[in-house]
Amino acid sequence: MKREDAVYQQYLSILREELRPAMGCTEPIALAYAGAKARQLLGALPEKVTARVSGAIIKNVKSVIVPNTGGMHGILPAICVGIVAGDADKELQVISAVGPDQLPALQKFMARTPVELSRADSDLSFDIDLALEKGGQQVRIRITNHHTNIVYLEKNGEVLLDLPVVEASEDHLTDKSCLNIEDIVAFADCLDVEDVRHTVGQQIRCNLALAEEGLRNNWGANIGSVLLSRQGQLLSKRAAAYAAAGSDARMSGCEMPAIILSGSGNQGITASVPVAVYAEALEKSEEALLRAVAVSDLVTIHQKTGIGRLSAYCGAISAGCGAGAGIAYLMGGKAHAVAHTVVNAIAILSGTICDGAKPSCAAKIAAAVDAGILGWDMYCEKQQFYGGDGIVTKGVDKTVENVGRLAREGMKATDKTILEIMLGEENARSC
Repeated sequence: MKREDAVYQQYLSILREELRPAMGCTEPIALAYAGAKARQLLGALPEKVTARVSGAIIKNVKSVIVPNTGGMHGILPAICVGIVAGDADKELQVISAVGPDQLPALQKFMARTPVELSRADSDLSFDIDLALEKGGQQVRIRITNHHTNIVYLEKNGEVLLDLPVVEASEDHLTDKSCLNIEDIVAFADCLDVEDVRHTVGQQIRCNLALAEEGLRNNWGANIGSVLLSRQGQLLSKRAAAYAAAGSDARMSGCEMPAIILSGSGNQGITASVPVAVYAEALEKSEEALLRAVAVSDLVTIHQKTGIGRLSAYCGAISAGCGAGAGIAYLMGGKAHAVAHTVVNAIAILSGTICDGAKPSCAAKIAAAVDAGILGWDMYCEKQQFYGGDGIVTKGVDKTVENVGRLAREGMKATDKTILEIMLGEENARSC
């Protein structure tokens, strides 16, 4: 691959689209963004709010703390803080400037304003449909497929935007069908690091800062601190601990931003932090680190493209495989090593469920990083899983394709059952 090639530019475009700053878990933040955008359109605080959201949104918002709300969690505060105090122009940092002095107004609004919440009658996993009313004024906004993808805007019966609604998590994004392991490694080999210094560099800095905060203070179940205390003498466990600590903080309402990947802060952390921990311990150059994290990011995106943004399949597993690939590349592995690392890691933990954003995500991240590193260790010892071993098939990209099919087709019923368990069957059907 050469830098002037179209594929090289396409890979850069993918990284620039997917590596975005966000404060807080991205599904509640998407609700806050919708609320802020709708309030901006209405021009006043509403007297009534109607929200219809998909089951996957409910699952991923239910248990996570919304930053800058005084510790509140769930759908209601996520929508309301966006309406009352959000800045829609900041997109996924929509509530980053909300201060303690605005909490009384938020609490007053939530106490007096009826919010009608229901489950969307939609086949889309990512669907937010929000309407605000005040007097005779009414606005409506709809976001589908990914967090800021507005497809419908209406004010007082006048349709301002009406884009086709398609069942595609990559709606209006760069085509990712060009991704494959061999080209990802070739891209990293010829990469001008100045092309990713801002995006990937910011990812490393922000997500390491979150990890350090997660280890410094009491967040969630403190998975990172537990790992560091018990097994921190091992580099592999330190890498897992730091990644888990970033999630510890983020899932519990930390107000520091993450750089997200494939729509997820946890995935952005998991794909970058373990590689950075290895690079520091092994005294690798900044250039080597940037190249290796680019590999990790693109391997993660490659897997997530087939899986979708929201799924019953835990996205941290994909990012753990990505981290393993990035570490393999950092250690001098080429396409063959990266491919075997990815296949080995996929074989270990594929099928781990996503039961929403919450503190236990940190533990899944630790396990995912372990699997990614074990995949590399197996390659170093000339051990591997072969085609025909479960969902593993001949060719790494075919195995990645199998994972997408497993998540997209095979786990639909799983997602429904998870939601019923989380909410109670009757509530799941109505909400």
